[in-house]
Amino acid sequence: MGIWQSRQKSMPVRDGTMRDEYDFSKARKNPYATQLQKSITIRLDEDSVGYFKAISEEIGIPYQTLINLYLRDCATSHRKLNLQWK
Repeated sequence: MGIWQSRQKSMPVRDGTMRDEYDFSKARKNPYATQLQKSITIRLDEDSVGYFKAISEEIGIPYQTLINLYLRDCATSHRKLNLQWK
């Protein structure tokens, strides 16, 4: 008898139903929760969105992900716009 077969015999069979209550008293907080993304609403001009959509189609990732990667790169390298009002 192999290892998998002996484990199968010792594992309880579940019927797929949910319990009425669950005990979360020993649960711990998600250690990755601070790294999750936050949903925001941002207004971008059509040319900018079109630019990122075109690039995203070429490389095969969603354009929102591409915009996020670009903004993260700007933030980590402390890149600032050179704005001059006339």
